[in-house]
Amino acid sequence: MKPKVLFLDSTHPILYEKLKELGFEILHEFDKTKEELIPQLKDIEGLIIRSRMKIDAEIMQHSPSLKFIGRVGSGLENIDLEYAKSKGIFCINSPEGNRDAVAEHTLGMLLCLKNNILKSDKEVRNGFWLREENRGIEISGKTIAIIGFGNMGSAFAQRLKGFDCTILAYDKYKTNYAPDYVKETTLEDVFENADIVSYHIPYNPENHYLINTNHINLFKKTITILNTSRGKILNTQDLVAALKSGKVNGACLDVLEYESVNLQNLEKDQWPEAMTQLAMMQNVVLSSHIAGWTQESNIKLSLFLIEKIKKVLQLQ
Repeated sequence: MKPKVLFLDSTHPILYEKLKELGFEILHEFDKTKEELIPQLKDIEGLIIRSRMKIDAEIMQHSPSLKFIGRVGSGLENIDLEYAKSKGIFCINSPEGNRDAVAEHTLGMLLCLKNNILKSDKEVRNGFWLREENRGIEISGKTIAIIGFGNMGSAFAQRLKGFDCTILAYDKYKTNYAPDYVKETTLEDVFENADIVSYHIPYNPENHYLINTNHINLFKKTITILNTSRGKILNTQDLVAALKSGKVNGACLDVLEYESVNLQNLEKDQWPEAMTQLAMMQNVVLSSHIAGWTQESNIKLSLFLIEKIKKVLQLQ
């Protein structure tokens, strides 16, 4: 009997094909609830997920044959990692697969913000030709701080290399990691010198609302905030207040703390007040958690994941 891998989310077909080549039987359940899934978990050796469902201790308790959980993406916050470790279940992700996409998107959002591209585009489409009102701000000569220097942060730094700016990096879990064009530094140095701050950190209880009023006020300068990591590391209400006061001069957000309430399924008059205010601000660029969402990353996420599965299961 072939070992079974259950897909709880859709992925690029190449992942199915590669797992089949390794001798796995592929099952799909994209719509069932946790309660509906539990009866069919006892013979499953692998789970492939994205973000639809949290893989908690209860699911793993009903999966006695489970050997690995593969997350097609970067974050592992929707897996009970401690319980999985206690059961010897490998938890695998593939942040290498979308690091280029995230880096390019982060840079694109920053350029849109600083050069008033979205604002000017709307004006031209409506017959307004405003030049002085849309005078931009260059990245050259600015100090850009990157908080978290893993796959995403380091890829963003590489994209900034040619912009003649100072790049600072802070990562509390690493030392001696920065390439020669990046200054590895302290958080105090970031607070003292940053003009632009880009966050590339995972979501966990320690990072919940890391970006709040107290955090923002530690910066000496007026700053621009970029967040393409996880929505709940940022307190939207506090950001709105800082944008109104001028302490933050602009923000680029690909992720929102309100994603979990299915913002797209709410009428605008049901939006949280802070979100409503944020959406009205012209010095804010928003996108729908698509920074890592490219044609190329769709394939690369699966290819990196399959190589890691092969390694942990000693299939190569």
